[in-house]
Amino acid sequence: MIDQFSTLLLDMNETFMFGSDRFGATEDYSVIYRQLGGTMEPSLVNHLTGAAYNYLDVRYPDPKYRESFPSLREAFESAVAFEPLSNENLELLVGTFSRHELGTVPPEYAAAIHQLSKHFRLGLVIDIWSPKALWVERLEHCGVLPICESASFSSDCGMVKPSPFPFLKVLKEMQVEPQDAVMIGDSVRRDLGGASAVGMSCILVGGAQHPSALGAVDSLLELIASDS
Repeated sequence: MIDQFSTLLLDMNETFMFGSDRFGATEDYSVIYRQLGGTMEPSLVNHLTGAAYNYLDVRYPDPKYRESFPSLREAFESAVAFEPLSNENLELLVGTFSRHELGTVPPEYAAAIHQLSKHFRLGLVIDIWSPKALWVERLEHCGVLPICESASFSSDCGMVKPSPFPFLKVLKEMQVEPQDAVMIGDSVRRDLGGASAVGMSCILVGGAQHPSALGAVDSLLELIASDS
């Protein structure tokens, strides 16, 4: 299915990184916040973090924000109904949120991506709400980032999928034509929608299906096995 392409663009969450986005009413964000050295009341930390998440969550699918998605700092600032947060507390809250958003790359997925790199050029088109530093560190540690020629992180530019611009950025940096690349991701709206907007094919993983996709498989590992 992928042999007809020279280049693979990969989504991240639920494609090769898992256990991310640990948000919800039962999460105690104050635990990580205090580990980072914060001193605000736990109830306030939990309220602000939940409010920041909701602020971004409602805007994420809205086309109006596709090319002007708010930063995480803006989300926290919008959640404060009294005196502004200090820069120190804002940084600690962003760090707390980031650690709840961050997932892990299972070793077998890292190995699979390394196997792909022997036959294809690789790029990443990633949506995250937090600053990218923790993701860069994790993707470097597991060896994924060094073998990718280009990577787009939405929090760098305020543009989220299915905006075509992150896809175009990566293709331009790699000097690859859309018809020579295929997007691999788990979201019909974000990955298939963005790929289609620039004339790329898309293979869906993780259970998603759509008639416009080139194909659909249960996982990236299954895709690699079926093409070996």
